[in-house]
Amino acid sequence: MTRRIGLLGGSFDPVHNAHLALACIALDTLALDELRWVPAGEPWQKIRRVTASEHRLAMLRLAIAGEPRFVLERCEIDRTGPSYTVDTVRELQRREADAKWILIVGQDQFTNLHTWQGWQELLSRVTLAVAARPGAAQPVDAQVAGHAYQVLPLPSMEISSTTIRERVARGESVDAMVPPAVARYIDHHALYRAQPGS
Repeated sequence: MTRRIGLLGGSFDPVHNAHLALACIALDTLALDELRWVPAGEPWQKIRRVTASEHRLAMLRLAIAGEPRFVLERCEIDRTGPSYTVDTVRELQRREADAKWILIVGQDQFTNLHTWQGWQELLSRVTLAVAARPGAAQPVDAQVAGHAYQVLPLPSMEISSTTIRERVARGESVDAMVPPAVARYIDHHALYRAQPGS
């Protein structure tokens, strides 16, 4: 029987409760056997520097520890150069040719998909699932919208990694936004603290 594997990529800087909510919804809605978390090595569309991969990986391990169908996929961290999703999918399909791959993207990624490296090839290799927040529909490139995709109903959660980093820098609690183990890790390693004089 063909295994159904979901792919959820991102900087995860840090991973937070909305990421986990989306992953749990994807497991059930898409009937996944497994969901691979794919932290980006060098996100090519990010302007700011991302936190060191060792910290992002450690936080992800802590966040996903309770669900055996969640798997950490290191291929983008281990690969040099920019992190292109099409390269990741090619590599995974070479490794596991008999699996069915479902790429999970947020509404903002869906809107920008036509700017991704090799997006046409990417969409020919995967089934697309789009996380749609209520009332957050944005215009999508007509060629991208022409491909079949499944909508994942995402509850309205006002959480973002940017907000978390900003709150930590101001010395505010993020306990309601990230798993407890991730909050402890951020505190223990003094991540996202404001730099002296900034």
